[in-house]
Amino acid sequence: MMSEQHPELHRPVTVERLAEMAGEPVDVLASAEECAAVALRMGIPGVRALSCRFDLTRAQDGRPGEVVARGVLRAELVRECVVTLEAFTARLVDHFQIRFVPAGLEREDDDFESDDEIAYTGTMIDLGEAAVEQLALTLDPYPRKPGAVLPPEASEADLGPFALLARLAAPGANGGSGDDSTN
Repeated sequence: MMSEQHPELHRPVTVERLAEMAGEPVDVLASAEECAAVALRMGIPGVRALSCRFDLTRAQDGRPGEVVARGVLRAELVRECVVTLEAFTARLVDHFQIRFVPAGLEREDDDFESDDEIAYTGTMIDLGEAAVEQLALTLDPYPRKPGAVLPPEASEADLGPFALLARLAAPGANGGSGDDSTN
């Protein structure tokens, strides 16, 4: 659900205005300051560019006040590679469909195939916050720089203390016979 305070990327649209828009797409383009705030929120090194185009329509098959939003999210991000720990540029394009629903009218089913719903109060939906939420959903949790590969074999220092202890505790370790009995 959207925050009551103004999010990093705030682009409100009045639901009643949808009829006037008559199928015109709505573009959301983040400024440099907004990109920096979004990067901070996402916990990533940087957002160089963020834009989203929305096609909004009132839901014909839905509840009163429900809005269907089809969108295309485009972003240029700075990510940190989980293998090399180097920063790299990643480009993202995501096509999606969501529904804005008046608060209290959200569906309570567990159908993972249905559109994601964003509850709103009053008469305003926030397309900027919706774009940021969609970005969060599409971020790769383990980003890899193109061409990054894991090292072929880890050294004992890379294995950590527990792996080293397990090796030492193994029968036959330290040149012994594996017989732990004492005389």
